[in-house]
Amino acid sequence: MSDLDFGGKTALVVGGSSGIGNGIAHGFRERGAKVHVWGTRAAAADYDPADGSDLGGLAYAKVDVGNRAEIEAAAPIDPLDILVLCQGTVVYKRGEFGPEGWDKVMAVNLDSLMACAMKFHDTLAKARGSIIIVSSVSGYQANRGNPAYAASKAGAVSLTKTLGQAWAGDGVRVNGLAPGLVDTKLTKVTTEHPDRLRGALNRIPMGRMGEPSDMAGAALFLASPLASYVVGQTLIVDGGLSL
Repeated sequence: MSDLDFGGKTALVVGGSSGIGNGIAHGFRERGAKVHVWGTRAAAADYDPADGSDLGGLAYAKVDVGNRAEIEAAAPIDPLDILVLCQGTVVYKRGEFGPEGWDKVMAVNLDSLMACAMKFHDTLAKARGSIIIVSSVSGYQANRGNPAYAASKAGAVSLTKTLGQAWAGDGVRVNGLAPGLVDTKLTKVTTEHPDRLRGALNRIPMGRMGEPSDMAGAALFLASPLASYVVGQTLIVDGGLSL
């Protein structure tokens, strides 16, 4: 059996309704896992495939993780072997400099990571499972105009280290991955402006944007037996952008 065969395993991808999370969800599904996804809309049919949403073969539930009460009220998933925390939001036009924008981003991008991890800790411990926290290369550098996004992603990297240390003895491996520029609806502010896109691509040694499938490859590795001795690490997956 391949180390990347997830047959008989169950995964939950928070934020798996589109973009990077959706790519990761399908990566696990294609390798045999039963995959649940959480998103913010009432039903799977409310997502537009044009936004990178493909919920075929995935078990969907509406859970807005920006609201802690919804996390607490969400139906349990047991057994659970893999928890991928890929939720994320951003507020443009300097909206994160105000308290409303700051609080919104921090609630989704950082606070909910801990709430979700705590909710499923015991279930994952029973399965000797793993958590993968998706942060960003913005967690390692400044992000012009988006202080909450950058701070929340730096916090996610730190949380990965701290939970990795705290929970390894419980049988739960916690690791993370930090994408660079990936073609999703959150990056349309760059991808839909030719001059911005050209400038961004010039800074990426590989000369292309990442795809959700690139992030899925890293997540599959981190959840697999191939990474059985990897704990608390965030793997940067950015085509060389941060170099």
